[in-house]
Amino acid sequence: MNNETAIFALDIGTRSVIGVILQEMNGAYQVFDVIAKEHDERAMLDGQIHDIPAVSKTIIEIKEALEKKYGPLRRVSVAAAGRALKTERAEATLWVSGKTMITKEDVTHLELSAVQQAQAKLAAQQQEQSHHYYCVGYSVVNYKIDGQEIGSLIDQQGTEAAVEVIATFLPKIVVDSLLAALQRANLEMEALTLEPIAAINVLIPPTMRRLNIALVDIGAGTSDIAITDLGTVVAYGMVPVAGDEITEAISDQYLLDFPLAEQTKRELSKNTTVTITDILGFETEVSSEEIVASISEAIDRLAQAIRDEILLLNNGKPPKAVMLVGGGSLTPQLPKRLAKMLELPDHRVAIRGVEAIQKLTISPDIHLHGPELVTPIGIAIASQQNPVKYVSVSVNGQLVRLFDMKQLTIGDCLLASGISIHKLYGKPGMALVVTVNGQMITIPGTHGQPPLITKNGIPAALDTSIHDGDDIFVEKGKDGEAVSISLRDLIDELPRKTVTINGDTYEIKAAVYQNGQAVSLDTYVHDRDIITLKMPETIEELLHSLNLSQWLTKLKPFIVYLNHSPIEIKAWAGTIYKNQLEARLSSSFEDGDIIELTDQAAPTLRELADAQQIRLTYSVPVRFNGEWITLSKPLVQIYRNGQLLHEEDQVENGSTLELVERKMESFIFQDIFNYVQIDIPSSASATFTLLKNGERVTFYEPLAPGDELEMTWEPIHINKKS
Repeated sequence: MNNETAIFALDIGTRSVIGVILQEMNGAYQVFDVIAKEHDERAMLDGQIHDIPAVSKTIIEIKEALEKKYGPLRRVSVAAAGRALKTERAEATLWVSGKTMITKEDVTHLELSAVQQAQAKLAAQQQEQSHHYYCVGYSVVNYKIDGQEIGSLIDQQGTEAAVEVIATFLPKIVVDSLLAALQRANLEMEALTLEPIAAINVLIPPTMRRLNIALVDIGAGTSDIAITDLGTVVAYGMVPVAGDEITEAISDQYLLDFPLAEQTKRELSKNTTVTITDILGFETEVSSEEIVASISEAIDRLAQAIRDEILLLNNGKPPKAVMLVGGGSLTPQLPKRLAKMLELPDHRVAIRGVEAIQKLTISPDIHLHGPELVTPIGIAIASQQNPVKYVSVSVNGQLVRLFDMKQLTIGDCLLASGISIHKLYGKPGMALVVTVNGQMITIPGTHGQPPLITKNGIPAALDTSIHDGDDIFVEKGKDGEAVSISLRDLIDELPRKTVTINGDTYEIKAAVYQNGQAVSLDTYVHDRDIITLKMPETIEELLHSLNLSQWLTKLKPFIVYLNHSPIEIKAWAGTIYKNQLEARLSSSFEDGDIIELTDQAAPTLRELADAQQIRLTYSVPVRFNGEWITLSKPLVQIYRNGQLLHEEDQVENGSTLELVERKMESFIFQDIFNYVQIDIPSSASATFTLLKNGERVTFYEPLAPGDELEMTWEPIHINKKS
């Protein structure tokens, strides 16, 4: 083996550390050595280093043992536990109304804003700062424009763009503790990968990653789970139940020291019987079948814990298949029981060992060949195929170290430095929110400007790639300006109608009201304004709008108030005809209607009395000196504003009248003289006689209809004395 090209990898687990030496030869890999050593004390918990010196001691022991065979080892590849990885889904939106089209930079900004939203959600759950997490990758779930899913946002137009992402994060403390443990062992980190990804890289080719598969790495203290789907790793999880659970069950059942119980567990899959010696020194030979039956409940607990976590990570449904790796995967009957719990066929849950790794040769003197070697070998191979390194850059004078798991960009640097992506773009100018005829309308201000970004003094963008030592400067973009528009800009065209009134054609436009006040279209709009466009709705409103209000009085119902009681007489009211059909002032009208208006009449008092069947007088016809004369007396008297009205006086609409009844009295002879002119004889010596129907009567003689009346004159004869 060539020491210069040897690959040294460490799988630092909860209970033990496995060191691997291998070498690449013409695209294939040769494993030369494997050393596994348990921690002397409980230095790790759930994959996280808690006691750095203790872990470093185990690493040093493995390193020194390998150096005796292969010479000095200075660089090593390691993996971060998959259970430390966190995935979050998040959305971000971007107001794009008024933009000519959405640019690639807009999309990058939107995606990174969503990643930062996911980072913030994760930090809130863990009660930490968001920049304490590395983003080690993200996938876009979907893009949307105005709520509709779309394949790509670039060059699209709309009001609101949105993106949903699945982002994966790794706590910085995990990486920092690994670095610290390696430094104490005088080792430099050559490459860093993730335990589930290391196993996936050697077991699942990229063409299979679109399938929904669960990979379970069952170690001593924990079982790490990774879910693949949509061409990537979509979720990571961990359950604090693993191989030690089975070892403890054997120890309890047969009173065995823990190391002996661990040895017994490993022999179950190799032998039909196992010889055990309990803590009292009694040696017993027990069938493997009997031991498995005695620890059945512990096996079920392990299978159920893994089943529950897989379903939780996979949105409540079983995956298409499950791959088991790690030493704990050799637990008897575990694949079969897990398949049953997931309602999968038995052949869909399988243990995968190093024999499944293509183009791999293991030296014959290596005794470990099972699934426990998949992850250590995967770490070593990943260091060559997908090496992950650190990059240090300066962001606005702040030193930032990034976890180089992909092609890093300026956007990644801003995320790592804790700069809020969504605050970099200038805010849109103040929008106006107005209500037009009951509908709320938002009028956005101008768009904010993108941030000013430079890399080493040269203009750059969020998706510009970066390299170690780059100097990045970012300055917030300018805010947009508030919108300023008039009603004319807001209203495309006023509603209008055309009508014909008494032969004249009129065009009616809607009136514009701003907060209840009539205004012109040149008036400027303010935030929270209530704008109303109002067309006349009735014929009455139409006449008002056309300054024809004089017709309103003429067209109102003809009403007089007689002794405080209203009397309406329709025959004397003005009339309205719309398209030759009678209408009212309250009637509506439409575009093109023809309206005819007629004035109301002003009746006399007699016409009013006749219409209301009020008898103003009573009369008696008589014949006087051969001519017919009609005698009349009032039965009632009608006053308007204290003035007595005569029969020929006109009564206007709305008049208030007072009716006073008179006592009915009989006509007498002397009433005739109110109607006739009496010719008195020139001779003073004459006398008259009043006759009614030929009989002499007095002035007070009552009269009846048809009476014949006469007044005769006779001379008076005077006797002269001689």
